[in-house]
Amino acid sequence: MTFSSIDSGAPIAPATENEILRAAAHIRAGELVAFPTETVYGLGANATNGEAVARIFAAKGRPHFNPLIVHVARLQDAEALASFSPLAYQLAEHFWPGPLTLVLPRRPGTNLSELVTAGLDTVALRMPAHPIARALIAAAQRPLAAPSANISGHVSPTRAAHVAADLGDKVAMILDGGDTRHGLESAVVTIANDTIVLLRPGAITAAALTEATGAPVTRAFDGGATPASPGQLASHYAPKARVRLGVGDPAPGEALLAFGPHAPTHQGPTINLSPSGDLIEAAARLFSALRELDATGASAIAVMPIPAEGLGEAINDRLKRAASPR
Repeated sequence: MTFSSIDSGAPIAPATENEILRAAAHIRAGELVAFPTETVYGLGANATNGEAVARIFAAKGRPHFNPLIVHVARLQDAEALASFSPLAYQLAEHFWPGPLTLVLPRRPGTNLSELVTAGLDTVALRMPAHPIARALIAAAQRPLAAPSANISGHVSPTRAAHVAADLGDKVAMILDGGDTRHGLESAVVTIANDTIVLLRPGAITAAALTEATGAPVTRAFDGGATPASPGQLASHYAPKARVRLGVGDPAPGEALLAFGPHAPTHQGPTINLSPSGDLIEAAARLFSALRELDATGASAIAVMPIPAEGLGEAINDRLKRAASPR
């Protein structure tokens, strides 16, 4: 085994068959692996492991729990996760594998982490064309959640050294596939009433989408289009129950979303996001905990204070949106 590292201490491994198998083992163990795609390098984690997905947000310093793109190696793997309309099949057949992400209705009962989809009923899917990416997904035997492998807000990485400079020892390893081909993220689209809605411009143009399918394209970021990018509304992903923040003493009839080792004694429904005060564990459990407490029929969900540093910033952002008037 040969691999190099730079001052950051992050291992950069040549993408040989053995190294890809080693990277796949890291993925199955819940660790992060950076890998090349035809667009940019991705920061990959097992999309079915909530704590592994939470580590993506922690490593990137991502300020919000926005949905992550799930990467698959085969169309049938995507079909197991989402429902495809005829137009979605047209897009997949023409542009997959390739730099196009489809946001589609998530199938019920999948084992995807709710942190991947940010609690939404849709999932963003892509089948990358890069042979190293496809080999890693196949070897891991897991769908990979994989945003760009850089600190949030930094320039996207197009070579392994860029990843090492940004993420250092926050990843288990970096598979080196040389410079990426496109250097621009995938185009992200959804489908509404037989129209393609472009959520994010990327390596595939709107003209190419129409040419391939005959369907019109609207842009979610144009004034005339309905905003479709998740996480942008003040009140978003909210449970039915009212949400109260910063609560130390929950009221009778309320459910309690607790955090840390000093949760108050409460007679109503209670879930502690992390009895040990681990923000990665708390982030991984956040969406499912809100759903479970909402299902109890409680009049409100009282939320204990959660530290604002690190992943706590994203957790608190999500909770503020859930608590906004609606």
